[in-house]
Amino acid sequence: MTPLAALAAELRDAGRGDDADALYDAFTGWVRTRDLEPYPHQEEAMIELFDARHVVLATPTGSGKTLVSTAAIFAALAAGERAWLTAPVKALVSEKFFELVGLLGPDNVGMLTGDASVNPDAPVVCATAEVLANVALREGAGADVGRVVMDEFHYYTEPDRGWAWQVPLLELTGAQFLLMSATLGDTTPITDALTRRTGRECAVVKDAERPVPLSFTWAMTPLAETVTELVEDDDAPVYVVHFTQAAAVQHATTLLKSQVASRERRDAIAERLAGFRFAAGFGKALAKLLRHGVGVHHAGMLPRYRRLVEQLAQAGLLVVVCGTDTLGVGINVPIRTVLFTALAKYDGRRERVLKVREFQQIAGRAGRAGYDVRGRVVVQAPEHVIENARMLAKAGDDPKKRRKVQRKKPPDGAVVWTEDTFTKLVEGTPEALVPRMKVDNAVLVNVAAREEDTTAVVRRLVYDNHDQRPRERARLARRAVRLVRSLVDTGVLTRLAEPDAYGRRFVLTVDLPEHFGLDQPLSHFALRALEVLPTADVDSDDVAARTHALDVLSVVEAIVATPRAILMAQQHAARGEAVARMKADGIEYEERMVLLEDVTWPQPLADLLGTVYEDYRLGHPWLPEDALEPASVVRDMVEQGMGFTDLVARYGLARSEGLVLRCLSDTYRTLRQVVPDAHRTEALADVEEWLGETIRQTDSSLLDEWEALTGLAPLADGEPGAPPPPPRPLSEQTRPFTVMVRNAVFRRVQLAARDDVAGLTALEVAAAESVPAGGAEVVMGEADWDAALGDYYDEHDEVRTDGDARGPDLFTVEPEGRTWRVRQSLLDPAGHRDWVLEATVDLDASDEVGEAVVLTTALRRL
Repeated sequence: MTPLAALAAELRDAGRGDDADALYDAFTGWVRTRDLEPYPHQEEAMIELFDARHVVLATPTGSGKTLVSTAAIFAALAAGERAWLTAPVKALVSEKFFELVGLLGPDNVGMLTGDASVNPDAPVVCATAEVLANVALREGAGADVGRVVMDEFHYYTEPDRGWAWQVPLLELTGAQFLLMSATLGDTTPITDALTRRTGRECAVVKDAERPVPLSFTWAMTPLAETVTELVEDDDAPVYVVHFTQAAAVQHATTLLKSQVASRERRDAIAERLAGFRFAAGFGKALAKLLRHGVGVHHAGMLPRYRRLVEQLAQAGLLVVVCGTDTLGVGINVPIRTVLFTALAKYDGRRERVLKVREFQQIAGRAGRAGYDVRGRVVVQAPEHVIENARMLAKAGDDPKKRRKVQRKKPPDGAVVWTEDTFTKLVEGTPEALVPRMKVDNAVLVNVAAREEDTTAVVRRLVYDNHDQRPRERARLARRAVRLVRSLVDTGVLTRLAEPDAYGRRFVLTVDLPEHFGLDQPLSHFALRALEVLPTADVDSDDVAARTHALDVLSVVEAIVATPRAILMAQQHAARGEAVARMKADGIEYEERMVLLEDVTWPQPLADLLGTVYEDYRLGHPWLPEDALEPASVVRDMVEQGMGFTDLVARYGLARSEGLVLRCLSDTYRTLRQVVPDAHRTEALADVEEWLGETIRQTDSSLLDEWEALTGLAPLADGEPGAPPPPPRPLSEQTRPFTVMVRNAVFRRVQLAARDDVAGLTALEVAAAESVPAGGAEVVMGEADWDAALGDYYDEHDEVRTDGDARGPDLFTVEPEGRTWRVRQSLLDPAGHRDWVLEATVDLDASDEVGEAVVLTTALRRL
C-alpha cells in the first residue's frame, strides 16, 4: 500500500474519515514529506473540501489544481466513499489514471472510457465525463458516487458535449463536487443550483496569484523577426501557436534557415537522439527539425514523436516549438513564451475571433512554475497591418509621401483582429458558461433503467436544469414526449396501466448490454452482423478463409470511428483514379463530374451491414442513424499489401500519422475484444498478429498502454520522462513478419498486373533507401522492370491477383543467415505458373526500420 493510501486507511480505520482537522493535518503532512508547501488558495480549497463543501476551483493555470484534486480523493478514501475523476478526453483520463496508480496503488484505481474498462469497481475511478453522466442518468442519487472531481470544467459549455458536465450536478445529489478550470467566468447560477439540490454549501476559490506572472505584448514585427527577438532576449523556449497543423509544420521548416540553437545545444540534442528510430515520412522531417532545436507538436503526430518533443523541451534543449492550439488542453510542454500567430481560427463551421476563454486557456501555459520567474505572451499583428506600418514608417512625417502609400488590405473573407481585440482578450472575463442539456433516446433509456418514476426524472431534467430559457425548455419537453412515444411504438418501452412499486409508468422491455453507454456503442451490433457471415470450416479453403477473415475485419472497421481525414484522403485518391480511367475512356467533363459524386472511400459490405443495422435499430432505437460507417483502412492495407509507411505515403497522410495509428489501434483492440471464437480462424489470426506487430513497430505506446490497462501486460515502472525502450526485433516475430513479407511481395505482383513500372521502381528505391548505413543497391531498376514485364506480357495476357493468386503454394521462403530468399509464382490465366518474382529480405535492416525490407532481384521465366 502506498503511503498516501495507507494514511487514508489509517484515518478510516480510526473512525476519523470525516474529521476535517484530522484530514487536513494528515494530508498537509504528507504533502510536506514531498518537499512541497501548499499555496494559500490550495489550503483554502482543501479546508473547504475537508469541511464537506462543494468547491469551484477557478485559479490560474499552473497554480496547483492537481494537489487539490488529490486532497478530494484522499478525503473520499478516508471516508470509505467512492471517488470519480473526470476529464474531457481519453488521453487525459489515461494520464490521470497512471498518476493515481502511482500515488494510490493499482488496486485502488480504475478507469472507464468508451473503449476501456479497467478495475471498474475500484474506490477511485478515472473516466470521461460522458461515462459519469450515463451512471448519473441510470442510477441517480443512489449511484455509488461519493466525491466527484471534474477537471477542465469549462467543457460544460461545449455545444455537443456540455450535457455530460451538467447531468452529474443535477442527478448525483448525494455527492460532493470539486469543479476545476482556469477559465470559468461567473459560476453563480451553477453553484446556487448545486447548493439548492444537495443542501451542501458551495465555496468558490478564485483569488489566487499566478505563481509565474505573465506579461503581454502586441508584436508589430514580422513573425520571423519576433521569434528571433524572443530567442535573443532569452525568452525561449517559445511555443508558437498556429491554428492548423500544416501551418505549424510550414513555419517550423522556415526556421531551418536560421540558427536558433547554439552548437552546444545542437550537439546535446544529437546525443539525446542517438538510437531513436525516425520512420520514413514525417519522421525524417521531424528529425531534421529537432537537430536544429526546433520542435513540432500537434495531435496528428505519432505519440512517440510528441513525447520526444516534450522530453527535449523538458530538458531545455528545444528553442522553438511550433504547434496547434491543443496547448490549451493540458499537454506537457514546458514553455516560457507563448506566441500567437493569429487571434482568429476556423471552428469547424466558420472563421471567428478567439473567445476570451480560449485565448486565456492557451496563454496560461506560458511560464513554468519552479523554472521561470516570468512568462510572456506575444500576439502577432496581422501581416497587412505590419506591412502598412512599415511603409508608413518609411514615408516618415512627409504628408505627401504618406498619402501615396498604397495600404495593403486583408485577404478577402479574412477575419481581422486588432490591438483592441488583443487588449479585450487579455483583460476580459471568460464568457459565462452556457448550459447544453440534451434529451435523446440514450438518455431516456438510461433513465428508464432506473428504479424510479421515469416521468418525474425526465421532467426534472427538462424543467429543472441550469438552463432558464423558456423556449429551450419547451423544445426539450417536446422532444422528450416525441421520443418516448417512439420508444413505446417500437416496443422498447411499455406503458403500465398503474404505477409499479417504484412509481414507474414506463418500463424497459429489453435487456440493456452490460455497461450500457460505457463500451463501444456498436459492439453488440457487430455480434449480430457476424451472424450473417458464414461460420463453416473455412480453414480448408485458403481463398474462403481469407475472404472470411477480411469480412470479419470489415464488420469491425464499420463500428470503429475512422477519422474523417483518412476517409477523405481515400476518397480523394479514389476519385483521382476514377478521373484517369474516365479520361482514358473518353468520357466528357460534365459526365465525369456527375459520375464522381458516386465515388467515395472503400466501403466493403456496406449494403449488407446497412440492412442488418436498420433491422437492429428497430430494437435499439437509441442508436443514431448514422453511427454505422463502413470503412476499409486495415482491409485496404491487407488487400493492397501495404505497411504503415505505404499507407501514409499512398494517401498523403504524413501530417496525420497519429490519427492513422489510433485508427489501427482502435481496430486492433476491437478485433481482440469483440470477435467471438466461432469466427476466429487461422487466417484471421494472421491478420490480427500482423496488425498488432505493425502497430507495435510503428509506435508501441498506444498498444502498450492498452495492454497494461487491460492486464495483458504489467504497468510500466520506467523513470518518468525516460525515452521508450526500442521495439522488439521484428524478424523474431516470425508469424506477423512472414505476413508482412508476403504482403510486400504481393504488392509488387499487383503493380505488375497493372504494368505499373514507375510504381514498381519507386518501391525498390524506397526499400533500398530504408536500409541503414548508406542504403542498398537497387537490382531491379526502371529499365529492368520494363523489359521483364514486356517479356511476360509477350507470353500471357494478364497477371491474376485474385484469391487463388495469393495461395500459400505460390510463395516460398528460404532462410540464409540474416537474409530470406523468397519466391512468388505469378498466376497466369492458363495456370502455367512459369514466371516467378524473386526477392531478398534483409532481416537486420527490417529490425532497424520496423518494416519488412524487401528488394526484388528478378522477375523471370522458369
